[in-house]
Amino acid sequence: MEKILVTGAGGLVGHAVCRMLAAAGRPFTAIDVGTGEEEGFRIAAVDVRDVHRLYALADREGPFGAVIHCGALSGPMLARDNPVLVHDINVTGTVNLLEFARVKALRRVVFCSSVSAYGSTPPGLSPVTEDAPLRPSTVYGASKAACEALAHGYALQHGVDTVSLRIGWVYGPRRKTACDLHDMIVAGLKGEVFRRPCGAATMRQYVHVDDIARALLLATDAAATPRRAYTITGDSFLSLPEVAAIVRDCVPSLVADIGPGIDPQEDVQARFDLSAAADELGYRPAVPVEEGIARYADWLRRREEG
Repeated sequence: MEKILVTGAGGLVGHAVCRMLAAAGRPFTAIDVGTGEEEGFRIAAVDVRDVHRLYALADREGPFGAVIHCGALSGPMLARDNPVLVHDINVTGTVNLLEFARVKALRRVVFCSSVSAYGSTPPGLSPVTEDAPLRPSTVYGASKAACEALAHGYALQHGVDTVSLRIGWVYGPRRKTACDLHDMIVAGLKGEVFRRPCGAATMRQYVHVDDIARALLLATDAAATPRRAYTITGDSFLSLPEVAAIVRDCVPSLVADIGPGIDPQEDVQARFDLSAAADELGYRPAVPVEEGIARYADWLRRREEG
């Protein structure tokens, strides 16, 4: 079996990918900016911005057949005041991986993009397919759109087989960064009120991290990918009060005070169409949002108690 290089292996998505590879007995090398031992697999300290260390890793642990590139700043909430850092990690790091794949003649590069690359989806367009225009409203979203364009360019000009997965609102065990779902659960566990000045009309299409990891492996293993990008998210489409009601089933002490309207600082996105990923990759969300939230709440509860 070919060996797979997984970047960002210490993060939420990269860690889930490595767990699935390990469970399947498949060879892989996990890298991130820091070293560690994670549930039976080792993470090597390799920053994707450091090309010398990247090629030294290939000489030591290669050859690799494919790259699953999860290493990046993981959302628009991070480094908002440092757009140069967002570009440096997300764009420069991805170019380094694409060039690495070209030089080493890797079979495929699977890139973790984001629905943030869409920005707000066109009014009246629902469900939203991959043909919708990319109009990102944040530097983070722009960095993902730029990486997709670069991956497409490498495919056309240099024959590097690339596929980008536009990932939705990911949640699940190991997610520690702030998001509405995380903050609702934690507030309920602490007996605090979850407050949001607005957002009752905000919609979420949450996806469990295990579904994202499965999609990445499906994209890696596919004999061919008819398109260069697929949207990957869950199959629920819920308002924040509806999300809070599901959380309350797991954490009865949750009190949610969510103001009306849509958050003006967020993209307004309609339901995403998952049919291309289903038809061409075999992807279908397997973790219902009720089950996924219960599992996530249990994990956060254990962390609070520990």
